[in-house]
Amino acid sequence: MKNEYRILSTTAILGYGFPIESFEEGMKRDPHLIAVDAGSTDPGPYYLGAGVSFTDRGAVKRDLEFMIKAGVERKIPVCIGTAGGSGGEPHVKWNQEIIEEIARENNLNFKLAVIHAELPKELVKNAFKDGKIDKSKPAPLTLKLIEETTRIVAQMGIEPFIKAYEGGADVILAGRAYDPAVFSAIAVANGYDMGLATHLGKILECAAICALPGSGSDCMFGYIGEDYFRVEPLSNVRKCTTVSVAAHTLYEKSDPSILPGPGGHLDLTEAHFEQETDSIVRVSGSKYVKSSNYALKLEGARKIGYRTVSIAGTRDPIMMEQMDNIIKGVKERVADNFKDKDVKYDLSFIVYGRDGVMGALEPLRNSSKSHEFGIVIEAIADTQELANTICATARSTMLHYGYEGRRATAGNLAFPYSPSDFKAGEVYAFSVYHLMQVDDPAEYFKIDYINL
Repeated sequence: MKNEYRILSTTAILGYGFPIESFEEGMKRDPHLIAVDAGSTDPGPYYLGAGVSFTDRGAVKRDLEFMIKAGVERKIPVCIGTAGGSGGEPHVKWNQEIIEEIARENNLNFKLAVIHAELPKELVKNAFKDGKIDKSKPAPLTLKLIEETTRIVAQMGIEPFIKAYEGGADVILAGRAYDPAVFSAIAVANGYDMGLATHLGKILECAAICALPGSGSDCMFGYIGEDYFRVEPLSNVRKCTTVSVAAHTLYEKSDPSILPGPGGHLDLTEAHFEQETDSIVRVSGSKYVKSSNYALKLEGARKIGYRTVSIAGTRDPIMMEQMDNIIKGVKERVADNFKDKDVKYDLSFIVYGRDGVMGALEPLRNSSKSHEFGIVIEAIADTQELANTICATARSTMLHYGYEGRRATAGNLAFPYSPSDFKAGEVYAFSVYHLMQVDDPAEYFKIDYINL
């Protein structure tokens, strides 16, 4: 019977923080690995396209300092996945500089492996021409779109992590990575089951969110055995239950039983959740099924313009009842103002208190349920100046728009800020979100080894 392999997950995303007490509890359990996922596409395409992190530098340094000091001092590997939030080249460099700073300030010496995940556009275009990319899903992809894309990353699986680990790395900093891989890879390298390791990684990537009460800013501990794994929160105010762990297993999944990933999928049809103690859950039956072809998910973002927004509010029930017609009328007037200029722009209105969260999917759209609306006016255009102009025109038009039954002419909207319009800068959209077939899972992920 194999001894358990022990993994400390510090926080849901590097920079979100964790209680020192929880981290110390985790270290008392003598982990074989300290790991953290550092990124996500949840904040949208801007951060990938712009090459900046959505997490704060000081917060990231604080979390890493605890992790790296403990790992180096006790000879425990430390793994970071999706560096800098998006895992592109500028994100990896940003995160690497923080690690090097921590090493200098704390007189730490260790071997750092940096795994790169950003792909040259020519490589992607060649794969597209060779038919190695699914051009239709989830949206049509063209060579023109690839060329317009600012940055493309590939989501690595476990293989580059294993290569870096076997290359003697003490700390592994990876670009864009499949979220569970940062936790599962070294366990698999040490002979543990791929299905169990991947399922455990799926849980640990979000740290204590799977506990009750859930928190992304607290540590979680995982144990993997020969035919099971266990998860344990490290704060005495949290408990894992079969329901909380099973529910988190469904997180970010379109199919309750199948979780696709690089090179295969996790099959959970026979997964079994058992309450081992009042706070620990034991899981068994998770299986990994390899695909006949190995595919990497590509993520790319392109710049589509510049954004200006204005935030306003109204509590006039007459205006609220007619909001759709008013928005339609404002859009028509703005279009008429610029019809001779041949300008391209996108103008949208988000109405909070009615359907601001769910938009067209909102089932409770009756304005009588709200006593006020919050209105976000958004203009996107090819230049910041044009976006400013479109937003200002829409805002002033709506402010004095005449609608049936209006009783006052001083203005329809209340503005919480002065100035009322905010220049939000560059706007990016996902342009590449497709699968690319590869022969070698580690081929495109260059590894640099640095002795600090």
